[in-house]
Amino acid sequence: MLKYFTMTVDALILCAILVGLLRGFAKSALGRVGIIIANIGTGAGLCLACYMSYMKNATNKVDTSLWNYRIFWTGIIAAGAFIVLSLVLLLVRPLHKGKAGLILRIAVSLCVLVSIALSMLYAMPDVIAYPYTILLTDMTALSTDYLFKMIGILLGIILMLLYEMAMYRGMQRLKVWQALIVLDLGLMANGLRWAGKIIQVMVSKRMILPTDPDFDRYFDLAVLSANNDISFTYIMIGVSFIVPVVIWVLSFLQKEPYSNPAGKRKIKKKYRVNRRWAVLGICCTAMMLVSIFVIEPYTNRPVVLSPVEDCRVQDGNVYVTFEQVEDGHLHRFEYKTPNGKHVRFIVIKKPNSQSYGIGLDACDICGETGYYERDGQVVCKLCDVVMNINTIGFKGGCNPIVVPYSIENGNIVLPVKGLIEHENEFKA
Repeated sequence: MLKYFTMTVDALILCAILVGLLRGFAKSALGRVGIIIANIGTGAGLCLACYMSYMKNATNKVDTSLWNYRIFWTGIIAAGAFIVLSLVLLLVRPLHKGKAGLILRIAVSLCVLVSIALSMLYAMPDVIAYPYTILLTDMTALSTDYLFKMIGILLGIILMLLYEMAMYRGMQRLKVWQALIVLDLGLMANGLRWAGKIIQVMVSKRMILPTDPDFDRYFDLAVLSANNDISFTYIMIGVSFIVPVVIWVLSFLQKEPYSNPAGKRKIKKKYRVNRRWAVLGICCTAMMLVSIFVIEPYTNRPVVLSPVEDCRVQDGNVYVTFEQVEDGHLHRFEYKTPNGKHVRFIVIKKPNSQSYGIGLDACDICGETGYYERDGQVVCKLCDVVMNINTIGFKGGCNPIVVPYSIENGNIVLPVKGLIEHENEFKA
C-alpha cells in the first residue's frame, strides 16, 4: 500500500502544483473567462490522459518518448508565451481595457489551457493504468493485496487533489502580481526540467548523433538532467510553499477598515478562512516531504535475498533432501551450468500439505530479480506481488518459472537438463 501511495505522489506532485497554480491565477487575474478556459483545460487534460493510458497499455502504436518529446516542446512554448503575455498585461496599463486587453486575456487564458492539459497528459496516464498494470501480476482483483494497493493509490490521489485545491484557493487570496511571480517561478522550473528531458530524448533517439561536434556537451546535459530530476521536485515544492506562507503572514498583517461590529466579524472570518487554506497547504507539503524522505526510502529499502543453500549434484540430477526444506520456509538453491551461469531455484513446503512449491528464482514478467519471504509469504522482489504458496509450481502471473522435478527416496530431484534449458534467464 505504501509503495503505491508514494508512486502516485511522485507521479502527480508536479502536475498538482502546476494545475493548482494555473487555475488559481486564471480565476484571480482573468476572471470568469479565465476560470472557464482553465476548467476546459482540466477536462481536456483528463480525457487526453485517459486516451493516452489506453493507447499505451492496449496498443503498440505509441512511442512514449516521442510523445513526451512533443509534450515538452509544446509545454515550454506555452509557458514562455504565458510569461511574456501575462507580464505585458500586468505592466502595460493601457492594455487593460478595450479590444487589445480582451485579446491579451484570451491569449493568456489559452496558454493556461494548454499548460494545464499538457501537464495532466504527461503525468496522469501511468497512474490511470495502475489498476490494470497491477492486475497483470496479481491476476485477480479480489485479493486483499490488490485492495491494499488500490487504497494506496487512492490515498495518493486524494492528497494530490487536496494540495491542488490548496494551491488553487491560495492563489486567489494573493494579489495578482504576487500570484504571477509564484506562477512564473513554477513555470520556469518546470520548463527547465522539460528542457533537460528534451535533451535526454534527443540523445536516446539519436536525434543528436555522436558525430555532432557538440554531442559530448549534450550528453553531459542529459546525464545531469537525469541525475538531478528530483531537484526540480524540491524546487517546485519550495515555490508552492510560498503560497500558504504568504497567505498566513498576510492574514495577521492586514488591517481593513470597518464601520460596525458586523463588518469586523466579516473581516475576521475572511482571514480565518485564509489561514485554514494556508494550513491545508502547509500540511499537504509536510505530507509530501514525509512521503519523499520517510515513506519512499522505507518502501524501497533494498531486500536482501536469503543465501543459497547447499545441494547435491549427481548423475545428471540436483538433489535436495526433505530435511532441508521441511520447516515451511523459503529455501534457495542453485546449479552452475557449464557456461558459468548460476541457475537459482526455490523450494518451499506448502502449508497443511506434504507437497512442495518448486520453481526457478525468476519469472517471465520480472526476470531474475528473485523472491523472498515476508511474514510467512513469498513475495516478488521487483513488483512486490505476494505469491499464493499453493500455486507455486504452476504457470501464470508472477509465479516462478516451472521446472521439472520428481520425488525419490526422501529427495526432491531436479534434472540438470531442465535447469540448463533456462540458463538464459540468469545473467551470471
